[in-house]
Amino acid sequence: MSYRALISCVIAMLSSAVALIFLYHRAESIGLVDKPSDRKKHVGNIPLIGGLSALFGVIAGMCFEGESLLFTNALLGTGAVLALTGALDDRFDLSVRSRLLVQAAAVITMVYCTHTYIHTLGHLFGYNLELGEFGIPLTLLAVIGLLNAFNMMDGIDGLAGMLTLVSIGAISVFQGVSQWHSIILLLLLAAALLPDLAANLDLIGRKVFLGDAGSMMIGYFLAWTLIQLSQQPQPHLSTVDVLWCVALPVLDTLQVMLRRMREGKSPFKPDRGHIHHVMMNAGFSAHTTLVLLVGLAMALVYVGTLTRHLTPGSNLLAFTSVAAIYVVLLGRIYRVQQASKAMVATAAARTIGTQRLSLATPLQPTTVGPYQEHENETHQENVDSSEQQQA
Repeated sequence: MSYRALISCVIAMLSSAVALIFLYHRAESIGLVDKPSDRKKHVGNIPLIGGLSALFGVIAGMCFEGESLLFTNALLGTGAVLALTGALDDRFDLSVRSRLLVQAAAVITMVYCTHTYIHTLGHLFGYNLELGEFGIPLTLLAVIGLLNAFNMMDGIDGLAGMLTLVSIGAISVFQGVSQWHSIILLLLLAAALLPDLAANLDLIGRKVFLGDAGSMMIGYFLAWTLIQLSQQPQPHLSTVDVLWCVALPVLDTLQVMLRRMREGKSPFKPDRGHIHHVMMNAGFSAHTTLVLLVGLAMALVYVGTLTRHLTPGSNLLAFTSVAAIYVVLLGRIYRVQQASKAMVATAAARTIGTQRLSLATPLQPTTVGPYQEHENETHQENVDSSEQQQA
């Protein structure tokens, strides 16, 4: 990496830290705070400013770097629009339709301005699969899918940020470290995310969250960088390499959406069925879950490096096999957990119902015959007489 690029990364990190401090004291007044709920288990109101701070850092670093390529400028501009949309979603809870419309408009703007899209799937099974303009809908689906994948993975402290660093590292490994200049925007993003990660993981004592602004921006920048690298005349990455670079977010989003649709629900309706939720329901702490998932993401990247030596097409089959195993295995574990929770809830409800019934049932009067009534009355009279005598 050149000396200038290194300084740009330092500027991105410092600018992000300054923006984080500035926004931290204003988050409550502008409504950018995350409040606890049934689905969100954190304590207290947490500022949702990590993404906006990282965006400011990337812009500052890019200004110093002096990058003037059309693709980079268009990506930064449309990414900023998406980050602001994410901030509005954090503040006002926008509808899924509104978010999708803005995301689609950003993708179409990128295609129109840069003429970059998925026009080929590369050499697979002995064929060069050219898509032409039919690749534009696929590009739309791929970009929106990946930015929402990172948005969905932002469920525990540090996970989205750490997976971003893993993906950027994977891209560097796949294309070669010497080609760092082609991913300068991602390097600036990695540097700008460091202050947010430090705050998010409680390393500096003031917790903040990335927010939808950050998770959407991350997925968007990664998606377009991967498309550009795989669609060049002499591509640095193959189509399958792209999948391995973001394997864990893609696989988890795939299994969650398939499960939701199988249950008759909207694939965009949030629930606690992601892999980090499943692991925490199994008894793992948030910290252990983070470490294990980052390790899993790195392991998937390593598997991807091994499949590069397979024949074209076989590497795609390898990724498809891993995806099928992931979807089936995690879906089964989730169903077992839900069934167990339902059994516990049913047993608890029956116990509570039995206790309420026993408390609400009045004591039944004893049935006595006429002679017994007379004897009781006589006994009461005798008792009264004896009390009078004692008096």
